[in-house]
Amino acid sequence: MRRDRERAPERGGIAIAGTHETFGQSYQLYRVGLNYSSTTVQSSLVVMADVEESQFSLLSLEDDLTCSICLSTFVCPVTIPCGHNFCQDCLLVSWKDSYSCPQCRTIFATKPELKKNTVLSTVVETFRERTNKSEASLLGEEKQAEKKDVIRCDTCMETEASQTCLTCMASFCDEHLRPHRENPIFRLHQLSEPVGDLSERICPDHHKLMELFCSQHGRPICSLCLQQVHKGCTFVSPEEQRNQKESDLRIKLAFLDGKIMKNETVISQMRDAQDKLKASTTNRKKAVAAEDQHIRDMLMQEERDALNAVDQEMESGQTKFKTCMKKFSENIDNMSKAKADIHSLLRRSQTQAFLQASYDLPVAASVDPYTPRISLDSKKVKASQAFAVALKELLTEVLKRPVEARLPIIKPGERAPSASGFTPFSTRPNQESEPLPRSHSPGPGSQPRVVPKKKARKRTKKPAQSPEGKMGNEALALSMEIMLDFGFKNNPSNCPPAAQPCQTPGTSDIVPNITSAEKRNELLKYGTVLTLDPRTAHRRILLTEGFTKASVSDEHVNYADCPERFAVCSQVLTTKGFSRGRHYWEVRLSSSNFIGIGLAYGSIDRKGPASRLGRNAQSWCVEWFNVKLSAWHNSSETVLVNPNPKRVGVLLDCEDGLATFYNVADRAYPFHSFVFPFAETVYPAFLVFSSGSSISLCKLQA
Repeated sequence: MRRDRERAPERGGIAIAGTHETFGQSYQLYRVGLNYSSTTVQSSLVVMADVEESQFSLLSLEDDLTCSICLSTFVCPVTIPCGHNFCQDCLLVSWKDSYSCPQCRTIFATKPELKKNTVLSTVVETFRERTNKSEASLLGEEKQAEKKDVIRCDTCMETEASQTCLTCMASFCDEHLRPHRENPIFRLHQLSEPVGDLSERICPDHHKLMELFCSQHGRPICSLCLQQVHKGCTFVSPEEQRNQKESDLRIKLAFLDGKIMKNETVISQMRDAQDKLKASTTNRKKAVAAEDQHIRDMLMQEERDALNAVDQEMESGQTKFKTCMKKFSENIDNMSKAKADIHSLLRRSQTQAFLQASYDLPVAASVDPYTPRISLDSKKVKASQAFAVALKELLTEVLKRPVEARLPIIKPGERAPSASGFTPFSTRPNQESEPLPRSHSPGPGSQPRVVPKKKARKRTKKPAQSPEGKMGNEALALSMEIMLDFGFKNNPSNCPPAAQPCQTPGTSDIVPNITSAEKRNELLKYGTVLTLDPRTAHRRILLTEGFTKASVSDEHVNYADCPERFAVCSQVLTTKGFSRGRHYWEVRLSSSNFIGIGLAYGSIDRKGPASRLGRNAQSWCVEWFNVKLSAWHNSSETVLVNPNPKRVGVLLDCEDGLATFYNVADRAYPFHSFVFPFAETVYPAFLVFSSGSSISLCKLQA
């Protein structure tokens, strides 16, 4: 027995299992050092030995017992002449066209005879049994671990405990709990649900049940601790402490729930904002692409017009060449015929007949032939080419700058002269101050600047430009006008850009009695209250503030379908129209750009491309587009001086057929008027065609 004890450390756990069979329960319990039954120890040691053996088998044999074709344990293993082993079915499948080893690639001339490797088959079977056995032992360990979680009766150590006595500090099954239920001696004992941590409830200092909880030190204590170490401390029962802690934890849970909800709400809002951002990006990209496409279309149209002008000039020259060539060909024919007649006359032998014959040369013989001077340098062709060059230079200069600095470059009066010698039309050289047309009549603060004559003379000392240079400057001025108004129509003939505008039908000078500034109180006598009509608003027009404000929305507004609604242009009419009397209203502008204010008959087109205010005979409009102010009627444009108003007043006199527009500041300064006969009821109309721009109907107050 002493020799076995000396050898035990060398044999490890497997040797312990053997000692149980040799020396019995007492020696094994002594070796293990645990108060478990011999049956439990024996089963645990056997499992340990089996696990060791199975792990050894898996580590040492698993790779050698695997087929290199299917990568699984051998099934009916066979050996081929090169010495490698494979599953019989796997090897036969691989042998289709030739016979070679799948592992070492040795080629066999004929199909080798296959025989089952009986030794390898036995090893494979043993391996499979050991593997299954190890899996079963692992399952037994899991079940044993589950059994450890069950609280057993401390008396019989077999049956599951039903209750725990906190006085006896022991757990009992129903059978052994009978004395506590029937014997009055145990009546004062405290019973509870089965408890597995009884040792943790015993005070390590006094070996008594810790029935109290010290609030100051935050730990459970017994009654003796309260009299000694924790004397004077506040205490509560563990149940009260638990309830208080649960209450605190629930408050923290509610706080965390609120925080989580707020975070989820913020995330949801950010997702919505992200979706709106994507939609806004898509709409903005479409808008930018549409504007750029509009520019490309205009440039392509300008290119087609220029090429057509060159083709027409070429055709005109070709026609002249053909006419001259035909004329000279006829001359050659006539002179050839005359030449033949002369030769015939010379061949006559009779002198008398020769002398009596007379012959005159054709008229063509006295005309010297000439090549007509024809070139493509017509006025229109040269202007088109100069315009293309000037526009290219202007775009090159603009596009060199950052995007944020481009718009101020093309604003009149804010740009220095270009390298080509062109000066913006608002400060052109060789031109003294021009009197503004009466229809412009700006108020104070926007009076024209008079150029001193001396400075004008100095400017006129510059070398005179050639006709081509003058034509290039005119084309460059026209290119500037295009850059300032992408939606322009061709100006009427003999009406250069930015010069004194030509009067068009439907517009007139301001009548003499309103050429000066008006007192606003005089106009407010005719004040009227207006609201915007949602039935006419384009789906991009957003109406707010009680239908008194119109702005452009990135997304279409869900308006009901009706025939009165504008379908192409972002416009809106008011609900009230006028056919008699005088009426006055004021409009506040968010910015003096991309906005139109005007009047329209109720019969104005709502669906077609000509429904834009001022582009038809049924509407009149003053429009701010790219900082340029124009008066429009029936597709005719009159360029005006822009007073940059923040508030615009409109006085409509139905009796005289007059509509006057005012820049409202300290007083009302008229800057344009329309004179037109009233054929039907006229409605105030508004055009807003850029995101960020808006108009608001003002409440009239003195």
